Amino acid sequence: MCGEGKGGFPLAEHHTRKKRSPAGPREAALEVLLRVEEQGAYSGLALHGVLTDTELSRPDKALATELAYGTIQRLNSIDYVLSARVKGWPRKVEPWVRCLLRLSYYQLRWLERIPAHAAVDEAVRIAKKRGHAGISGLVNGVLRGIVREGAAVAVPTGLPAAERISLAHSHPLWLVERWIAAYGEPTAEAMCEANNEPPHASVRVNRLRTTREKLLSEMEEAGLNASISSLSADAVVAVKAGSLAETPWFREGLLTVQDESSMLVAAAADPKPGMTVLDCCAAPGGKSTHLAEIMQNRGRVIANDVHPHKRALIDNQKERLGLEIVETMISDALALPDLLPPQSMDVVLLDAPCSGFGVIRRKPEIKWNKTEQDIAGLAELQGRLLRSAAALVKPGGTLVYSTCTIAPEENEQSVRRFLAEFPEFSLNPEWPAEVLRPLRERGVVNGSFSGMVQLLPHHFGSDGFFIARMRRGD
Repeated sequence: MCGEGKGGFPLAEHHTRKKRSPAGPREAALEVLLRVEEQGAYSGLALHGVLTDTELSRPDKALATELAYGTIQRLNSIDYVLSARVKGWPRKVEPWVRCLLRLSYYQLRWLERIPAHAAVDEAVRIAKKRGHAGISGLVNGVLRGIVREGAAVAVPTGLPAAERISLAHSHPLWLVERWIAAYGEPTAEAMCEANNEPPHASVRVNRLRTTREKLLSEMEEAGLNASISSLSADAVVAVKAGSLAETPWFREGLLTVQDESSMLVAAAADPKPGMTVLDCCAAPGGKSTHLAEIMQNRGRVIANDVHPHKRALIDNQKERLGLEIVETMISDALALPDLLPPQSMDVVLLDAPCSGFGVIRRKPEIKWNKTEQDIAGLAELQGRLLRSAAALVKPGGTLVYSTCTIAPEENEQSVRRFLAEFPEFSLNPEWPAEVLRPLRERGVVNGSFSGMVQLLPHHFGSDGFFIARMRRGD
């Protein structure tokens, strides 16, 4: 028998439960939350695995997706409310019960289109199915109490700014404090708010096979709510379009699913046809194939990655897009100077491993799983990778460094440390005009643009990204 918390709530158990196939969107979301919490799974992979094993309708899959992502996004606020109602919350409550209560409260607070009684009834049904009558009664009591008293998160007045933002927008306090220190309170709050918005879908047009205008017209004819991107000249944005990777346009190699911010990396590198280009950390191949498209499939793009099993991801991408100049290579990026001729590349792209705080909207568990110690360790690795990549840039060549994070230690500070150590490199502000234009119009960069940019998630509703372009002296 497990122990019980306030009101008889079951304390955490450590035995293994028998696997159950999710019978509805809430059970599917519950399974995703359990995999993330107990196994450390990535939310996207867990969701894909669960939904693949179910026969849910498209609307039910959409609901399961919203429940899973939304619950993880709002975890801080959810636990604040439930901790006042459940003794020992959350650690002394059995994992499946706390996940069920969390996703149920998320519905009551943030999904107005779902009647409160439906959310409560479904939670009780699942509790009866997985547990015993006592548990279902307790779940029923907690949720009906929330309905009766109001589901809004009551943020106490007079909190310091970081605590208020942390609770209102559900981000770890330490992360909010860092962002306030780096960007100021209004920007930090805007970033946190943007991270809780659902991500929109964006695709990169393969200009070797079609035009953006033609693809956009076809999408509109198919009934999709699509528009051109305000950030990338290669992008089309779609709202509530389902999986664009399951469309004929994708199968025929007319598009690649990629975030708009990520598209700026290859565009800023500005490789020319006939060049030799290296992508040091290439999987799954989005930036490598974009480089090849910009080069009009003329020249050589070496797409390297450390993981052998990811070679197929890159190979599949290049074949689908019809890009013969992409060559895959498997190596630790730190070892590349021993495997490739020194100073032999016109362009070297290092899209470095990072803390990922720019993609919280897509991977909400990141904000709960990462620590300040992770940032310090990653910054040290990034420095080593930059030194390795630099050895391969030819005189007059270009080195592009990018991350999908917004931690200054991993971005601007990493670049400044590198430039101090390698004075033969300098920042290069001569980016293509079409890349800089939207950044200037939105005020992201100004007239004193140095050659590096920090995109934040609220700037364009895209991922947070850092990009620096450097030139090696002749």
